[in-house]
Amino acid sequence: METRVAVISVIVEDIAGVKTLNDILHNYSEYIIGRMGIPYKHKSINIISIAVDAPQDTISAIAGKIGRIDGITSKTMYSKY
Repeated sequence: METRVAVISVIVEDIAGVKTLNDILHNYSEYIIGRMGIPYKHKSINIISIAVDAPQDTISAIAGKIGRIDGITSKTMYSKY
């Protein structure tokens, strides 16, 4: 199956959802190229970038599950390749 490279950007405004977020990322770990988290204490949020290489429907599933967590927002940007 053809895969796409994408970055899922996540902003955590409520840390209550972090366990759920980590569970989702663990379940899809085979598709994750890498991730970077930045705590931004001035605004009391955390910013996470997750690079993935997966079929498009899998990327959509990951982003959709993350986006349904209360206090967490996400957006996805796809590579042309």
